[in-house]
Amino acid sequence: MQLRIQQFELELNKPFNITHSSRKHQKTLILSLEKEGTTGLGEAAAVSYYGLEAEQMKAEIERLSPELISLPMNSPEEYWSLAFPILKHHPFLLCALDVAVHDWFAKRRQVPLYQFWGLELKNIPYTSYTIGIDEIPVMIDKLKEKPWPIYKIKLGRENDLEIIKALRQHTDSIFRVDANTGWTVEQALDLIPQLKELGVDMIEQPLKTDNWEGMKILKDASPLPLIADESCQIEKDVERCHTFFHGINIKLMKCGGLTPALRMIKKARALNLEVMLGCMIESSVGNSAEAHLLPLIDYADIDSPLLIKNDPANGVNWKNGQAIYKDRPGTGAEFNKR
Repeated sequence: MQLRIQQFELELNKPFNITHSSRKHQKTLILSLEKEGTTGLGEAAAVSYYGLEAEQMKAEIERLSPELISLPMNSPEEYWSLAFPILKHHPFLLCALDVAVHDWFAKRRQVPLYQFWGLELKNIPYTSYTIGIDEIPVMIDKLKEKPWPIYKIKLGRENDLEIIKALRQHTDSIFRVDANTGWTVEQALDLIPQLKELGVDMIEQPLKTDNWEGMKILKDASPLPLIADESCQIEKDVERCHTFFHGINIKLMKCGGLTPALRMIKKARALNLEVMLGCMIESSVGNSAEAHLLPLIDYADIDSPLLIKNDPANGVNWKNGQAIYKDRPGTGAEFNKR
């Protein structure tokens, strides 16, 4: 087995603003795993507000490569369990490796990844398109530039209700709101009923991650589903979130890849939780892998290739919110020809 790491800087179409950060570029690492003439691809975004620097991540995976390539590769699940002790403090890198291993196994069987898992492309949720926090005229322009059936609106300012009212004047599409921990209990109790009247169908992470008492109050009172994001990052978080949220948002890079994500989905269903699938700002390598989980989930927010100018790869495409899968084995992701 050989591992190769390439670093890319993704350029966003527009500045991407959320409650605690703003950026115009996103560095990412794409990992190529080659064995027996077949190559699997995976991705790890270097997200600054998680304390991740691309150069350090690249150096770390290169340092650990001899140990990682010596592991037996009998199944994705077994490989993940063997790689986890090595990369347990680096979930984004573990995710990239796990996705690459899944891509490799599905390619060896000459089937798309969803078929490798025994899934069919049925009841596929549409992905939302994200509108980051900005001045209202700028947010309206972003919405007009991208007609879409579902919008995810980033909020967390004093004029959140004004924002949604202004955007609603320009579209009848479904709205989903991500407060990114930006509200208090009192704000949320006031806003959520009004947001429902304005065509919002779900609220993501309204309160700070440590405000469990407030979330219990909010869950009991909310007329809309409340989905945990920052409060649900790894497998052990699913059980706790059951008491305080109606559903969870799974991001592969936070939880460490497809292997733990599949377990999180199974656990969430056992607890009657709704499941959302999210993403970081990443290329079509990571995004295409995530799209193969769509038959298993309720809400999708995996639109990152739509937000960038210089995607180094291609794979699953999006047409009016719908995933369009390539007729290729594995995740379907390939580097663009130069």
